Amino acid sequence: MNAPSETVRVELGDRSYSIDIGLSLWDHLAQEIQSLFKPTRLIVVSDETVGRLYEPKLREAFASFDWKVSYHRMLPGEQNKNLDTVRDLYTEILDAGCDRKTPLIALGGGVPGDVGGFVAATILRGIPYVQVPTTLLAMVDSSVGGKTGVDMPHGKNLIGAFYQPSHVAISLDTLSTLPKRELSAGMAEVIKYGVIWDADFFAKLEAGMETLLKAEPNSLLPIVRRCCEIKAEVVSKDERESGLRAILNFGHTVGHAIEAAGAYGEFLHGEAIAIGMVVETAIAERLGKNLGDLRARLASLFDRAGLPTKPKQTDLDRIWTLMLADKKTLGGEIRLILPTCLGTVELVEGVDRELFAKAWEIALIQN
Repeated sequence: MNAPSETVRVELGDRSYSIDIGLSLWDHLAQEIQSLFKPTRLIVVSDETVGRLYEPKLREAFASFDWKVSYHRMLPGEQNKNLDTVRDLYTEILDAGCDRKTPLIALGGGVPGDVGGFVAATILRGIPYVQVPTTLLAMVDSSVGGKTGVDMPHGKNLIGAFYQPSHVAISLDTLSTLPKRELSAGMAEVIKYGVIWDADFFAKLEAGMETLLKAEPNSLLPIVRRCCEIKAEVVSKDERESGLRAILNFGHTVGHAIEAAGAYGEFLHGEAIAIGMVVETAIAERLGKNLGDLRARLASLFDRAGLPTKPKQTDLDRIWTLMLADKKTLGGEIRLILPTCLGTVELVEGVDRELFAKAWEIALIQN
C-alpha cells in the first residue's frame, strides 16, 4: 500500500481533516475510508471521462472490503454542473440505497468535486464525503475548503453550500492522463497563490514553469503541497468567507463572468480566471496602486503556462451584468480582491463600470 508522501491538515476543530498527497494512493484511500467510516455502503460520483479511467482503480482497491459500492457518472464539462445533473444523481443514489452514514467519494476534477460535494451536503440533509481530485486545478483549489455547488445561467456557483469533506486524497499519478489544456488551466490557480500570499512561491514558478508543465510528480509534489498549505491556513482562519478567505477570489469576479458569458463552454475555469487576474490587476493600477511590472510578469507567466490573457468575449455590458450577479456583490456594488504588491491583496469596494471598462481596454491592448 502506497503511503502519502506529504500530509497537510485543515484545522477546523472536530471537523478537521487531512489532505494526503502522493502516488497511487488508491489502496491507502480504501484504508482511510475504512478507518474513518467503517461503511457497509459507498457511493462514487465521477464523470464519464474520469470514471472510465479511474473507477477500475477504486474497484480494485475496494475489493478487499465488504462494501456495497454504487458508481454514478455525470456528463463531463462545466456546462453539466447544474441542478438537472444534481437531480439525476439524487434519483440514482436514492434508488441504489444509502443512509446518513454512507460516504460519498467525489472522483474527478472541479466539476464532479463540486457537484458530488453538493449532493453529499444536501441528500438526506447531509452525508459524509471524500474528495479524490484528478486534475491539477481540483488538487490545489476546489477539493479543499468545503465549497460545493452548481452554476446557473445568472452566474457561476450561485447555488451551493459550505460543507467540508472528511478527507482529501491527491494521487499525482492521475495527472499523467490530464490533457495539456487542463493542466495549464490548473496552473492559473497555482499562480494565484503566489500573487495573493507568497512572492517567493511566484518567483519559483517563474523559474520553473516549463519543467512543471511536464507534470512529473516529483516536481509537482512540493508545488501542490504549498498550494494546499496556503489554502488550508486561509480556510482554517475563515471557513465561510467572512473576511480573509475572500482573498482566494482574486481574478474570479471577472473570470466567472467571462465563463458565464461563454455559456460555460468557451473557456475553462482556469483560463477565464487568468484573464480575470490580468484585468483585475489593471483595475488596481487604475486605482493608483504602484505595482511595478506585476501585470507584465503575470501575463508573461500565464503565457508560458499556456493560458490566455485576452478575452474573446468583448460584450462589456454582458460581462458587467454578470459581475453584478456575483455572490460577492453587496448592495449592488462590485467588490474585488486586488493586488497591492506581489504576495499581498486587499478587498476593494465600489469599482464602477467606467473603471472596469478602462482596465479591460488596457488589458486588451497591452498584453
